[in-house]
Amino acid sequence: MSERSPAPGGLALVEALVNTLDLESGADALDTVDSRARLGITEAELSPARALRESLRATLLAHAGYPPHREVTPLGELLAQAPLHVAVDPADGSATLAPADPAPLLSRIAAAVATAAIEGTWTRLKACEADTCHWAYYDRSPAGRGRWCSMRVCGARAKMRRYRAKER
Repeated sequence: MSERSPAPGGLALVEALVNTLDLESGADALDTVDSRARLGITEAELSPARALRESLRATLLAHAGYPPHREVTPLGELLAQAPLHVAVDPADGSATLAPADPAPLLSRIAAAVATAAIEGTWTRLKACEADTCHWAYYDRSPAGRGRWCSMRVCGARAKMRRYRAKER
């Protein structure tokens, strides 16, 4: 739904997973083989991937200052199941957190979250405040106070609702 550019680095994977569900229409991209393949998950991994998606959505709502959309397993509990290790590049000595096993989606998400937390970009990934949306977006605003995935859609709807309520 968003016209925004994708989140930077590994956060693009987090954003892509959260945005596999369109709350307004109910369409779930994880129902298709192609979408699962793009994320590197199998049909057997579908249920844990959906649980991870909703825990991420709840966390992204918290980044935007909103309560969870529903009761979910806390993200920290899920990510604790994904072992990470420090990978050191022998060429330049730089170090990064990497999944111990890069195949599982949970491991790749855990590495992306850890790296983004270290880089200070994790809290810039948010979920749209619109109840019918909650689309993930990366907030590039200078003050970090973005509220909607799209000013043209969700922002315009919210402002119109506020205007109409004020006029009554």
